[in-house]
Amino acid sequence: MSNYKALGLIETFGIVYVLEAADAMCKAADVELIGFENVASGYISVLVRGDVGACKAAVETGIKAVEDMGSEVYSSVVIASPHQDIEKIIARYSLEILNA
Repeated sequence: MSNYKALGLIETFGIVYVLEAADAMCKAADVELIGFENVASGYISVLVRGDVGACKAAVETGIKAVEDMGSEVYSSVVIASPHQDIEKIIARYSLEILNA
């Protein structure tokens, strides 16, 4: 993570809600969709990267999108200045890896 951009993450239940959250997040702010992870039993996390303000706006919008569909977000976080070693975890869930 050469420029140490902030990370924004949302975890909810089901691919439909995650897709809605990811779409809303990417439309709401200048963030890059990093990827997603099917955590367990239908819980799915979606990850975005951008500056702190963009990640905050994206996460807030993603949460609202999920709630507007009648579901709930189980957890969310914005990490303003992630340690460089966090990239080791993020790389595992990148869309580029999933497409390989």
